[in-house]
Formats: sequence, C-alpha cells, structure tokens
Amino acid sequence: MKKAALIPILAIIAILTSCASHSDEADRPASGNEAIANIMTRTSVRAYSDTPVTDSQIETMLKAAMAAPTAVNKQPWAFIVIKDRATLTAISDSIPSMGMVKKAPLAIVVCGDMTKALDGEGHDYWIQDVSAATENLLLAAHAQGLGAVWCGVYPVSGRVAFISDLLKLPDEIIPLAVVPVGRPAVKVEPKDKWDPAKIHNDKW
Repeated sequence: MKKAALIPILAIIAILTSCASHSDEADRPASGNEAIANIMTRTSVRAYSDTPVTDSQIETMLKAAMAAPTAVNKQPWAFIVIKDRATLTAISDSIPSMGMVKKAPLAIVVCGDMTKALDGEGHDYWIQDVSAATENLLLAAHAQGLGAVWCGVYPVSGRVAFISDLLKLPDEIIPLAVVPVGRPAVKVEPKDKWDPAKIHNDKW
C-alpha cells in the first residue's frame, strides 16, 4: 500500500483512539488526591450568603448520604429537607447552639428509621450508619462549593423531643442531626487535627 493511502487510515485511527481515551477519562471516578483534598479541606461553616441551594445540589448531597456504608445493608436513614423559613427560625430560636439555622437557605435533618434497625445487640448500629450518611452529606456539600455544619440532636432527649414534635415525626423516626447548608458567607480555614500521639500500632 502506498504511503499516501496510509495517511487517511492513520488519521482515523488516531481520532478513534483519542475519543475512546476522553470517554474513559469522563467515566473515571475522581482521583484519590481529589477525594483526599475534599476531606482535608472540609470544615464547619456557620455563616451563609443569600445564594439559594439548587435542587440539583440537594439531590447530589442526598445521593452521597445514601451511598454511605450500612450494617447488613439496612440503610436505616431518612432525610427531611427544610426550606420553610418559619421552621428554620423555630429550630434556631429553640436550640441556642443552632442559631445559624435561621440564616441558612435550608437545613437537612438526618434521621434514623427504627423500622430498619437491626434486632438485638446490633440495634444501635443505626447510629453508626446514619452518622456515616451525615458525613457523606457534609463532604458532598463541600465538594459543590457549599458550606454546612453538623448540629447534633440525638441523644439529647430535649432536642429529640423538640425536633420530633416540630416536624411531626412518626415514633419510629429519630432525628440524629440538623445540617444547615448554604453558600459560605466568609472563608473558613479547616483545623489541622492530625495528631500522631493518638495512633497505636498492634496494641495500646
């Protein structure tokens, strides 16, 4: 075959190879370095701008939350997205440590569903599962340029009772945390919590 005839064929092969390569890169998960950077730079954000959080961003956070590890795949979690200003204000006014909720565009209440909790000694694994979901939610918020903070509810009985009554939760639903979410109003630097003294190898 003449060299002139080979040129178009080689060009086509090069284009197809390039397309396949770009497609693989698009489908590939984020690199480990990006994931680690997101974890290491996430911090609690308590001041928010007026910029609304989109439905797409909310769905991404909830999908990330539901991707959390869960014992025996029970998935004992439930979520309440609150945008109603009166409800956000009621939470803020009634629980002093949650004052920032009043000014957030929204809050997500992360709950445990006791109908999906394990029986016997493993019952309280729901706390671990729902906590893992809450952390995933926080990381997904940060990855989208949003800020959030974990406000604990369970196991403080007064907080559990108040949130349950306010949101008309069924008896089998226990609120674990309130997570206000919004675009950060100010830049907050993450704390360096690395402490080698807290690491033990093989034995204490």
